[in-house]
Amino acid sequence: MRVEAALPEGRDPSPEAEPSERVSRPCPSGANTAPCGASRPVTAFLRRLLRFFFHRIEVAGIENVPWDRGGVLVAWHPNGLLDPGLILAHFPRRVVFGARHGLLRWPLLGWFLRTIGTVPIYRPQDVGGPRDETARRAANRRSLDALAAAVAAGSFAALFPEGDSHDEPGLLDLRPGAARLLLRARELTPAGAPPPVLVPVGLHYDRKNLFGSTALVEFHPPVELPEELVEAPPPEEGEQDAEGIRARVGELTRLIETVLVEVVQATESWETHHLMHRLRKLMRAERAARVGARPGPPTLRERVLGLARVWHGYLTCRESRPEETARLEARVRRYHAVLEGLGLHDHELDAEADLTSPWRLAVLLGQAVVVYLVLPPLLVLGYLVNTPIALALGVAGRRLGARVKDEATIKLLLGASIFPLTWLALSCLVGWGVINLHGLYHQVPELPWLAGAVTFLLCSVGGWLALRYARIAAETYRALHVRLTRARRRRFVERLARERAALFESASALSQGLELPGAVAADGRIVPGAR
Repeated sequence: MRVEAALPEGRDPSPEAEPSERVSRPCPSGANTAPCGASRPVTAFLRRLLRFFFHRIEVAGIENVPWDRGGVLVAWHPNGLLDPGLILAHFPRRVVFGARHGLLRWPLLGWFLRTIGTVPIYRPQDVGGPRDETARRAANRRSLDALAAAVAAGSFAALFPEGDSHDEPGLLDLRPGAARLLLRARELTPAGAPPPVLVPVGLHYDRKNLFGSTALVEFHPPVELPEELVEAPPPEEGEQDAEGIRARVGELTRLIETVLVEVVQATESWETHHLMHRLRKLMRAERAARVGARPGPPTLRERVLGLARVWHGYLTCRESRPEETARLEARVRRYHAVLEGLGLHDHELDAEADLTSPWRLAVLLGQAVVVYLVLPPLLVLGYLVNTPIALALGVAGRRLGARVKDEATIKLLLGASIFPLTWLALSCLVGWGVINLHGLYHQVPELPWLAGAVTFLLCSVGGWLALRYARIAAETYRALHVRLTRARRRRFVERLARERAALFESASALSQGLELPGAVAADGRIVPGAR
């Protein structure tokens, strides 16, 4: 797995990199305060655990994190426990979490959450009866004060305002907890100290429930908060003061929702979401084709930025030019259906039909022989040991997970223990077998520990190589499929390429003059830039 971080030039993301910019205030202490976040061993362990699941993790926007004050991180919640795990593992400063109290009761997970300083949050559906409701509110006030005290002292707290993880393409209704926390933290901030900030976090996954997928953690610039909204007015008496607080909390919650909708690029349905990605892909492929560039596969950050560009343009044009936008949308749907039917990607419409060249055909066939005939025997142990576990984890994720967002959490938690335990059990079995063989045949060296260690190494490394091989095998199959399809359906592919060009012209004309996120690079990629 690779972790790719977008950093300002010459800057180390670690807290030690720039001590002059770091907060030097101590963590709050006392009965109502929480620990100030995870220790280095815990975050180091968590990063290794995430490497077990993801092929690549991209981290962007670390330069947006302030070092002279605390703040509140807000994010949407699409992937269970992996969401807070990614933030905790890659946020450059210490962070405290608020989580529903039921999670702290889990045997192993509860211990881990308490270790990283998690503060329990009590939801209405987790209690019953008026007395329990009163107790819940009192407990939540204590939790709020604990988190707010940590933020006021210079730490960061991370909350998921939706209150639940989900599989929707957009946000659920937001709870007011994040707004209450920020307002309370600003009240507790010492006079003259910089006030806490609100930092939105984008969490994006390409295939969130699968091993070997990609994740993006993007820390956005702090939100500009209206002074009249966050500055506490003079206290009033009784119900008037309470009503004023509720009004401010409601307004701030709506502001957080507006910000997160833009950060998430929330669409109305998964069908619309996939259609916007199709438009993003065809625009990128056509731009590259027109300048003769081969920019290669996009990073997840570029895909998210490209989606933001397309989605913003679509929403704007749907309001200003609805009929033209509807016609373009219908054409993109037809193009999408035909392309999916052929099993091709947009950029593959431009590939040369290499099968006409004997040399290129020989290279491709040689690659297929190596991938499908030579390599598998070398990886047999890794496959024999790890494939049954991987299949079992896939079944467990689907059976135990009520929704897709639960599958990755279940696979990660179970796999992190089952894989090493299986390797250890097999190593012990091999060591025991060596001892018995030595008893029967004295020529066999009595080295059970060495045999067990070698077995453990072969199982673990073999599993990693098996994952790498699976990607190489899929890419080889993809190359064969594209070339065969282009050779057999040449005229059809050429018509699709012309339709892609026409769609590009129509979309470009519609978006002419709009201020869109990001900037277009010379090779057709979308790169960060001012809107």
